[in-house]
Amino acid sequence: MGGDLADVRLWAGELSAVHERFVHRFSRQEPRDSALAYMRGLIAPLERKNGWTLAEEAGHAGPDRIHRLLNRIEWDADEVLDDVRDYVAEHLGDPDAVLIVDDTGFLKKGIRSAGVQRQYSGTAGRTENSQIGVFLAYATGRGRTLIDRRLYLPTSWTDDRKRCRRAGVDDSVAFETKVAMAKAMVRRAIRDKIPFRWVTADAAYGYSKGWRSELEQADVFHVMATTRHDTVVTRWAMDHPVHDLFTGLPKQKWKRRSCGAGAHGPRIYDWARVEVRPWHREDRRHWVVARRSVSRPHEISYYIAYCPAGTTLDELIRIAGSRWAVEECFQTAKQECGLDDYQVRRYPGWHRHMTLAMAAHACLTVLRARELDLDGESAETDPPSSSTSASPRSDA
Repeated sequence: MGGDLADVRLWAGELSAVHERFVHRFSRQEPRDSALAYMRGLIAPLERKNGWTLAEEAGHAGPDRIHRLLNRIEWDADEVLDDVRDYVAEHLGDPDAVLIVDDTGFLKKGIRSAGVQRQYSGTAGRTENSQIGVFLAYATGRGRTLIDRRLYLPTSWTDDRKRCRRAGVDDSVAFETKVAMAKAMVRRAIRDKIPFRWVTADAAYGYSKGWRSELEQADVFHVMATTRHDTVVTRWAMDHPVHDLFTGLPKQKWKRRSCGAGAHGPRIYDWARVEVRPWHREDRRHWVVARRSVSRPHEISYYIAYCPAGTTLDELIRIAGSRWAVEECFQTAKQECGLDDYQVRRYPGWHRHMTLAMAAHACLTVLRARELDLDGESAETDPPSSSTSASPRSDA
């Protein structure tokens, strides 16, 4: 979207509409106003989005009001997130939507920020001093945005309750694996009746047989990446390595398909699937899906799928490829909404910042979806033009 006055008014109006969803969560006017000012600052074209720059953008004399909002005033970020998730469901809700779990790193200095330690960060591609957040994305044909978040606390934190208390971590917050956090977020989406059809995640989460079993018991369809060392139940063995299923598979069983557009064009691979678990219910199927590199055939990735009986290979490929939507969410939320541009050290403050940044990202996603809808309506109703260039369209 462009940066003209009409766009600014559009953004401001929609941010106010999102803000109205959760304004009742604040007991006083100051935090209500600060929350709206904070979101406006997050989507403003500022080089850095810290307490001082956001305060200046809001017209405050200093960052005190911003700091109070994130660190001292009482409000429940999970309740606000409930309202944001309802907003997303109302405007983007789709019964065919995909829930995508992934984590992202936030590089940090020092040792005082909640959850910080030297740990592998996918953002940096190496082990760095960082915080790790686990997120749930909601992806539809009209847009994708983040709808849940958890800050991962390593055992170096949860085993040191004094350190936790200094960072605002309540004694009731125990160690949770990232997979446990993922389970909790999907359960919450189900509880809140968020419309969706599929769940997908990378191998760090999909390798968990326990989680796959839980999803199956709830009849939640999923396509989960896993490792070549994973095993499945087949008619030949109780623990059959997935990579052995594709050895000697006839050439005609492999189909060359794109699983979606990437940064360098379509992501094209060779795909095949083998059915497993022969005693499943009649209207459901279990598959192991293999994705093989075209240029390096020895590089094969694997997925475990649970789905309706009539699901095609192309549909499973689409769901496997949709996992990249969460990477797009991280990128746009960091670039446009300051997701990673925060100066809070305390555990509640991290969740508060993330919630408001996710609200801002949801707002922009909804606005873009509406823009696509208008473009589609225009294409259907406008008469053909002999001009080679389209006329400017007014959104006012």
